Amino acid sequence: MSNKCAVALGSNLGDSRQTLAAAVEHLAQIPGVSLHAQSSLYRTKAVGPPQPDYLNACVVLLVEMPPQLLLETLAKIETQFGRVRQERWGARSLDLDILLYDDLILNTPRLQLPHPRMRERAFVLVPLAEIAPDWVEPVSGWAIAELLQRVDCSDIHRLLD
Repeated sequence: MSNKCAVALGSNLGDSRQTLAAAVEHLAQIPGVSLHAQSSLYRTKAVGPPQPDYLNACVVLLVEMPPQLLLETLAKIETQFGRVRQERWGARSLDLDILLYDDLILNTPRLQLPHPRMRERAFVLVPLAEIAPDWVEPVSGWAIAELLQRVDCSDIHRLLD
């Protein structure tokens, strides 16, 4: 029994384009995970302390693991790609966030689903709307495409291949 989940990817240290491509490839090779859809890459202004722009993307995965195990798996991948957690919203080589896991609503100290800030983040909604516009965010009851219309997308720029 596969579960559909959406994961946001971000990077603003090193060769971000290469890092994100390698991370997607890595995700697709995990047993019990298959890549269902992948967005384009987008350049976005960083949130938080002064730092380089981010490259962001989203993927939709079909997974055969519970969300807590997926969270642990993503954290291990971040570490393999050199992620060091120093400051909140600081620069990072790779950031992987679970946005949605089917229509599950979960609130634990380590994991909140859907992602608690995804509804106001254009850098998440723009790439997610590209690959899953009709997916309904279960807390608001709004489709991703509808949520996208409610945020400022002026700092989000699609990269050409």
